[in-house]
Amino acid sequence: MKQRLDVKFASGQQGEHCLAWLYEPDGIGPFPVIVMAHGLGGVREMRLDAFAERFSMAGYACLVFDYRHFGASEGHPRQLLVIDRQLQDWSCAIAFAREQEQLRPAQVVLWGTSFGAGHVIVSAARDHRVAAAIAQCPFTDGIASALAMNWQSSLKVTAMAVCDVLGSLLGLAPVFVATAGPAGSAALMSAPDAQAGFLALVPEGLAFHNRVAARAALDILTYRPGRKAAKVACPILFCICDRDSVAPAAPSLRYAKGAPAAEVRLYPERHFDLYVGEAFERVVADQLAFLRRCVPTRLDDRYTD
Repeated sequence: MKQRLDVKFASGQQGEHCLAWLYEPDGIGPFPVIVMAHGLGGVREMRLDAFAERFSMAGYACLVFDYRHFGASEGHPRQLLVIDRQLQDWSCAIAFAREQEQLRPAQVVLWGTSFGAGHVIVSAARDHRVAAAIAQCPFTDGIASALAMNWQSSLKVTAMAVCDVLGSLLGLAPVFVATAGPAGSAALMSAPDAQAGFLALVPEGLAFHNRVAARAALDILTYRPGRKAAKVACPILFCICDRDSVAPAAPSLRYAKGAPAAEVRLYPERHFDLYVGEAFERVVADQLAFLRRCVPTRLDDRYTD
């Protein structure tokens, strides 16, 4: 890896900026580029740097951004998750990558994890210029995820979401729920492994807020990005965890079958296991193999397994 630059790009009608890291690999460009973002309430520092470093070492530039309202990016109120705004952030990140002279506009790859993987499916379905996509432990169906949720958590989160919506109409400050919490708590992710797995990704010393404006829960319920998989024309790799208690595997597998150029890799892990340890090594190796087949780092390369 040559260097990691701090960059930003505008998103939204108010001209707010998403802040990002741009990883440049060794060698002489222009390079293929992987546009990357996290999942529900996540920020760049929560192990996306580990993935980007591996990809950059293999010759891929990486643009790793925070959504507006989260992390280092602009946007108020803070911790506000609006699906349409996040999809707009993806579109603006892709456009920014295509404008950089050291990057190849015809070789833009999308990489997302968890809720961000759902955004990748939608973004790739909308933008047929995308060269390839990777959806890691993808959120594909809000109803399926809700049915997998603890019923006590569902009731608490729904009540708080309604309060937050009503408060927003009156101009009040957001009502927050935890992004990840114990079983039965008012948290968007309350599976037994969710709180420990999610917070383990937060590096020591990072000022991180484990909360999201509660109104997001109502939009998440009706968000079914997997339905767009059939419209993804580019090669797309689905990395799915068999024991995923946050984004159930069954609907993701069903949607993946509808994508014309899909590849599927199954892992005997839980939702947050792919970010660290031996599971991380296996999934990165699979993703790099996919990238080498579909998006060569040199235009004259022909990769074989």
